[in-house]
Amino acid sequence: MRIYLSFAFAASLAACSAENDPAPNREVAVVAQAAEFLPDENILEAVGTARAMRSAQIFAEVSGRVSAVRFTSGGFARAGQILVELDARREQLALKLAEVRVEEAQQLLDRYRRIEDTGALSDSQIESGETALAAAQIERDQAAVALAERTIKAPFAGHVSFSEIDPGDRVTPETLIAQIDQRSRLLVDFNAPEAVFRRLTRGQSVELVPFSEPETTITSRIEAVNSTIEQDQRSYIARIAIANGADRFRPGMSFSVRFTDSGQVRPAVPEAAVMWTGEGSSVFAVRNGKAVRVPVTITSRRDGTVLLDGAIAANTPIIIEGVQKVRPGQSVRLVKQPQRAPATAEVKG
Repeated sequence: MRIYLSFAFAASLAACSAENDPAPNREVAVVAQAAEFLPDENILEAVGTARAMRSAQIFAEVSGRVSAVRFTSGGFARAGQILVELDARREQLALKLAEVRVEEAQQLLDRYRRIEDTGALSDSQIESGETALAAAQIERDQAAVALAERTIKAPFAGHVSFSEIDPGDRVTPETLIAQIDQRSRLLVDFNAPEAVFRRLTRGQSVELVPFSEPETTITSRIEAVNSTIEQDQRSYIARIAIANGADRFRPGMSFSVRFTDSGQVRPAVPEAAVMWTGEGSSVFAVRNGKAVRVPVTITSRRDGTVLLDGAIAANTPIIIEGVQKVRPGQSVRLVKQPQRAPATAEVKG
């Protein structure tokens, strides 16, 4: 009795298996479409730091006592605007003395030249007068430079940082007076991996998202790339320039940098077309009315579509519906994909 039941159960399983696993010579209706060929896009993300288009730290040329501070911390300074004045009384007196000596040397040389033709003076005396005048002029110019060094000016127009310098402070050439930034444009530097060195080049379009405004996306282009690769990180520095006319951003701010790397063109099919077995992933191509298993590797996914690495030629039909019903070598009949009517909803009042 037990033997009879076991035989009946095995026969039942065989019947079910035969029903769900159609024979290769049995034609199966499937929906197929030719694989698209799309570039395999990889999104590179990095963090960049902004810096001013022009930036300078302001130091005094000489030591001295601060007599006046002519700028507002955090304010805007024009090019050539006086920022700090040092006590310059000695330098002013030295310049006046040098100007007097120039005037005396000029007057003496003028007298020599008036009587030059009388023979009362030798040529060497005339030359000595000319040399004395030239030396006095040099001393005057040196005194003027020393006086100018007591006045510290803005090298270009920009915003001045906070400063702790007050009148009465004594500064030296090592004392930082302030920093001035020209931030109408900002430079954003970030590290890019060595693998994209030949594709992420000058002029390449990238997207930036400021950490302070995550809802904002800025499209810009690579301004420059460094000429060397950093050995420790296997990366190189790329630079982006962005407009900052509204003064929304500041030097030192962080930006998320996104770059879409378009790589090798690969076949793309709907995700439902991929089958998974113990041998890995594959798709069914239709060749001469037969289903042919093609081993593939998924390289990326994009909105329900997968990009594949596999032996799929252009215009080869790939089964996208009815994949579960076919086996390698199965005869297939291609049918059109049914059109789905738009869903309607009845609203009861």
